[in-house]
Amino acid sequence: MLDLLKSSALVLVLSVGGALAAQDTITLGMVLEPPNLDPTSGAAAAVDEVVYANLFEGLTRVGPDGAILPALATRWDVQEDGRVYVFHLAEGVKFHDGADFDASDVVFTLDRARAADSTNAQKVLFEGIESVEAVDPLTVRVTLSQPDGNFPFKMSWGDAVMVDPASVDQIATNPVGTGPFRLAEWRQGDRVVLTAFDGYWGEKPALREATFRFISDPTAAYAALMAGDVDAFPNYPAPETLPQIEADPRFQVIVGTTEGETILAMNNARAPLGNVQVRKAIAHAINRQELIDGAMFGRGTPIGSHFAPHHPDYVDLTDRSAYDPDQSRALLAEAGVENLRLRLALPPPTYARRGGEILAAQLRAVGIETEITNMEWAQWLETVFKGGDFDLTIVAHTEPMDIDVYAREDYYFRYARPEFVALMHQLSQTVDADQRSALLRQAQEMIADDYVNAFLFQLGKTAVADARIEGLWANSPNQSNDLTAVRWTE
Repeated sequence: MLDLLKSSALVLVLSVGGALAAQDTITLGMVLEPPNLDPTSGAAAAVDEVVYANLFEGLTRVGPDGAILPALATRWDVQEDGRVYVFHLAEGVKFHDGADFDASDVVFTLDRARAADSTNAQKVLFEGIESVEAVDPLTVRVTLSQPDGNFPFKMSWGDAVMVDPASVDQIATNPVGTGPFRLAEWRQGDRVVLTAFDGYWGEKPALREATFRFISDPTAAYAALMAGDVDAFPNYPAPETLPQIEADPRFQVIVGTTEGETILAMNNARAPLGNVQVRKAIAHAINRQELIDGAMFGRGTPIGSHFAPHHPDYVDLTDRSAYDPDQSRALLAEAGVENLRLRLALPPPTYARRGGEILAAQLRAVGIETEITNMEWAQWLETVFKGGDFDLTIVAHTEPMDIDVYAREDYYFRYARPEFVALMHQLSQTVDADQRSALLRQAQEMIADDYVNAFLFQLGKTAVADARIEGLWANSPNQSNDLTAVRWTE
């Protein structure tokens, strides 16, 4: 009898152990399927959502808070006041095909990205490179044409990941990287499957296998989650169902932000918007929370400048343009502006179309009428972004760390204040982290005080997942689904 009990206990232990061991696979839902799996040529965000930090790695990488961290380069030295960067590479790194990764692969990757015939979607990241030299197998010297304190950030983009020279011709469909996962299967129209790479040089992932399933229909996404066909949706496409999910103990809802600063852009070159009093009046007429609730199902973070709230250098400046319709009316009167009528161009996204109607009503309440024109993306890009033919428009700027666009004279909202241009030039040549932080904070305050645009909210990132999963990023400082720290808790 005792032997029987011992045997039964052993079976139970083995069964439980087997069940726990089985929790090393995950299925993630994605709305869009990547057109290919090459982050060094395509601009589609869905590519990085699958491969960044999972299949491919760069010299540096972006952390969950937007900080730039070591990756294939474990450290780097900055020389000649930011004109030369010497990267020291990790030892024992191999590509998924078994080839050793060394300095020659860095030279190949960066020279390929900056070549005249390069198809890299972010070729501008590499334009400042003058030369790339392999000092020894684990040391790379990059010389720039001028100092650039932002170079480690540039090397963290998905467009700057290291590629395998031997297989680069097949990278779009058979990508070979150095990451903790390798490609197992791409069933086009359905899924991409990654499996853990046994030869990974760094800390091994907790997951053995990760499947990305492509489900574009919101109703189907909700059904797949409820049925257990997917374990998580890092960017959940059906916000109207979130109350049901939040009430279900099987799931967790993870709310964060993206790099998408959503703004009411104003044409600073067109009267009367060239008057800061008028721009300030418009900013104070806007009830951000009402806009977020009405256009975004309450998912969004109010912002007071053009900077992501999850970034370490973010400054909360929302009070400088707080909702105050009485002040708006007073400012318009001081500016001598009456019966103001402005054109409001709205591109296709819901945040713009639905948000535009709400915002028009808020402006009307302080005496500003708007003439709304709904535009498709091609028309918006041609007329507003390229042509500058607009008064107001609503758009989300999803590029990371793009406050420098305010220094461009030909940029569509036509700001380029000389003092701000000088500030951005100083930033580009500053290497010291504390000094860069101070300059970024100063830049946020300058455009907030000038009311260049009305800063509305940071696009929300809402993930839904099985309650037992941990390690998914709450925020999106770049366009990725980093699985390196994802695990099941039981």
